[in-house]
Amino acid sequence: MDKEPMQLLKDVNIKPTNEIIKKGLGDASNTYNEFIDGLEHNDISLMDWRYYNDGKAWLSRGEYKWTTARGTNKVKPIFWISVWEDFFKVSFYFSEAKRTELLALPLSKETKEIIKDKEAMGKTKKLMSIVFDVNNEKQLEDIYTLAQFRKENI
Repeated sequence: MDKEPMQLLKDVNIKPTNEIIKKGLGDASNTYNEFIDGLEHNDISLMDWRYYNDGKAWLSRGEYKWTTARGTNKVKPIFWISVWEDFFKVSFYFSEAKRTELLALPLSKETKEIIKDKEAMGKTKKLMSIVFDVNNEKQLEDIYTLAQFRKENI
């Protein structure tokens, strides 16, 4: 019988460090490091880890930061990240209205199936979540493609 995946970083008193994350991810820690390196090439940074009481876990957010022509600093959330035993989750939230545009992106067949089949959520059914359980490098290209789309279109 398969066991349920276990979310890590649940103790409010233990702030995540690279060592704690690496230990929790096990074999997926190399993929995590590659993911972080790839974010830099896409001008996305991870905010500091923060404990959220609603989910009772530490999360981080991928952010795109830029300065406008008038000198205003702007921040756009791109995705959320959480750490689980042997993998990490990258969660995107898109408007239902963007589904057709998302399906036109150069994504893997598997990711396009997820987007195509995803039910809209929320009271107004205007939002859909695309979540990756990341434990290998093959998934990163689709994540970077969606991150770039979100930077440019949302």
